[in-house]
Amino acid sequence: MKYLRPILLLALIAPSLSGCLVIGATALVADVAIGTAGTAVKTVGAVGGAAVDLVLPDSDKDDDDNR
Repeated sequence: MKYLRPILLLALIAPSLSGCLVIGATALVADVAIGTAGTAVKTVGAVGGAAVDLVLPDSDKDDDDNR
């Protein structure tokens, strides 16, 4: 009986905890997906910005050279 009580208690508590674990796991997956998407957008923005800077010269630099 001494060992049976914790097992019964665990059997009663486990179903209520499983909902919390599912919610926690879903939140973790969503957080990782959002973080990955944010990193991808940041990287694409940096690459696009560098390409635009390469194609279009900065007008301030041109003005300084002509003085």
